Amino acid sequence: MRKSVIGILLLSIVIVGIALPAGFSAQSGKQVITYGETTYNNQNYKSAVDSFFNQQAHIDVKNVNSKIITASDVNKISSTISHKTYSSNQIYSCAFVDLTESGNIKVTVDTSKITTVTADMYITALKSAGITNGHIYVTSPVSATGESALAGIMSSYEAATNTTIPEPVKEAATTEIQTESDIVQKDNVSADQLTKLVDNVKGTVQKNNITDHKTIVNIIQNYTINNNINLSNSSIENLATSIGGVQSVQGQVSNYTNHVTNVIGNNSGGFSLDGLFSKLGLKS
Repeated sequence: MRKSVIGILLLSIVIVGIALPAGFSAQSGKQVITYGETTYNNQNYKSAVDSFFNQQAHIDVKNVNSKIITASDVNKISSTISHKTYSSNQIYSCAFVDLTESGNIKVTVDTSKITTVTADMYITALKSAGITNGHIYVTSPVSATGESALAGIMSSYEAATNTTIPEPVKEAATTEIQTESDIVQKDNVSADQLTKLVDNVKGTVQKNNITDHKTIVNIIQNYTINNNINLSNSSIENLATSIGGVQSVQGQVSNYTNHVTNVIGNNSGGFSLDGLFSKLGLKS
């Protein structure tokens, strides 16, 4: 009887702990929001983004850790790849990463605001970076292509897992999504068609460990012919370069993925009363 009373008292303490704000929760670190600095500095923009996350992810953003993604953060990667540079009033895209959801990676994109990069495009680029778990929500307060959101997503994963993504891996994933975005905007190809092409070619390249640029070009050309897709020669060349870049960092990607899997796995156990009582030496 005494043990049962003690157990009830301890359980009450646990329940009170569960009722605390998410900032005090062990799982709070596995949910991170990244705000583009332009959005964060405009209260109306930030409110619109928060409303999207609240409604779509069923969360209270006040209880979620957040980071600000600056133009400098984005330019560290993109400026050396596409030679695009962003100013502090051009970083709108925002992302919410939730690692409390189990299973394969999922992406929800606010298609009323993100005009070019699709959910599947984010997924294939994130897989290139070794990110295979969690649910990601992407939005913007104004129309945006969505390319800069990738930097925020990767930063969120680093914060949520306390693990730094290797710079070459970030660059490979960023190159991939920027190349795809450029092709969708310039060539007569849909985002769905291009994503399927990239997934297929990457699968062939990885399976056969192909690193030769000309061979990758030939694989892409054969795919476009067989699937009646029209890509310019420059687009095929750029796509081959980005896929080759992804292949060249596979060793680093595997190491990162294994580490993140261990982090998520070690912190994903559910709550069990029996387990609690067992640890306390009590019987339920």
